[in-house]
Amino acid sequence: MSAKDRAAVDAALKDLKRDKSYAKATHNTWAVVLSEGGPLKGDDGEAGAGMVIIRMLEREGLFDHLIVVTRWYGGKHLGGDRFRHVQTCVRAYLDQLPDCPAQAIG
Repeated sequence: MSAKDRAAVDAALKDLKRDKSYAKATHNTWAVVLSEGGPLKGDDGEAGAGMVIIRMLEREGLFDHLIVVTRWYGGKHLGGDRFRHVQTCVRAYLDQLPDCPAQAIG
């Protein structure tokens, strides 16, 4: 989703959490690289996951796109695999963008 500043990020997260299933989620990890302001992230208990999102956004040269990766605890500890799952979710988002810089290159 589009976010041009911190206020837009906060509003989008607040809107997301109006849905009770997201409000009750174990983790709502998010990140954005603002064209004016740089990277912002929130790990929400998934230490390092926000940075994974930022690195992927920076690699793609994609600004002002807020990505939220939500996880509900399902009884199994994921350990380091959680980063692979975050990457898979972010890649799915990037792949569906018609104007993603990486798609224009490759």
